[in-house]
Amino acid sequence: MEPRVTPSGVEAGIEIVLFDLDDTLHDDTYAYQSAADEVAREVAAEHGIDALALKAAYIAEAEGFWHRLTADDLKVKLANLRASMWQTALDSVGAGDDPALAQRSAERYNAYRVKYFTLFPGAIDVLRALRERGMKLGIVTNGLSETHREKIALLQIGEYFDAIFLSDEVGMVKPDPLLFAHACRTLGGSPARSAMVGDRYDRDIRGAMKAGLYTIWLNVRDEPLPAGAEPPDATCGTLAQAGRILLEPAAVS
Repeated sequence: MEPRVTPSGVEAGIEIVLFDLDDTLHDDTYAYQSAADEVAREVAAEHGIDALALKAAYIAEAEGFWHRLTADDLKVKLANLRASMWQTALDSVGAGDDPALAQRSAERYNAYRVKYFTLFPGAIDVLRALRERGMKLGIVTNGLSETHREKIALLQIGEYFDAIFLSDEVGMVKPDPLLFAHACRTLGGSPARSAMVGDRYDRDIRGAMKAGLYTIWLNVRDEPLPAGAEPPDATCGTLAQAGRILLEPAAVS
């Protein structure tokens, strides 16, 4: 079989690079699971329930919400949703209907989570290198302004981006191709001269691909390509590799 040359971002004429936020620029899975673990252990000690079961129940509720997120969900306060998620998790382990405990659990979770916010290694180096090359940068995330503006500030990355697109602020949710097209247009370019870097194939890659962007799947969980899915332009496991794909001439693969 003849070797295939996949063009790099620079060879594809990329002028704009869009990034997902959670599990792309920082390890959000570590942050929310660590916070859930702390809350579950405290509640378990106070009420004599299974900490691991409570943690697993909350994580299942939270992941289910974000997986199912639609534009209609953008009108609901996330703080209220988290209390509801904790109530469901508490119910599942026999902690009883205790709205006050669910509310306290949500408040503790919010407080604990922020201390685990950490950028992936090399994130700042990649962002700086792209800006030095003259590329415009944007964040496109299904996160909500209620929490994600603070998260971006705590991660100290806002200065590297020309625009930030949060789902509730723009009224669209990935993988809607119109969201990616809107981001490109706002940044003064076209999808054909733009790239998307994200960790979720269905949300980040499939949507960006439909909009006509160059796509880099940051496959941090080493997941298989979904059955029958079109491959992205490039796949990598770290942000440093994503930076090289965007900035260096392509290798033969």
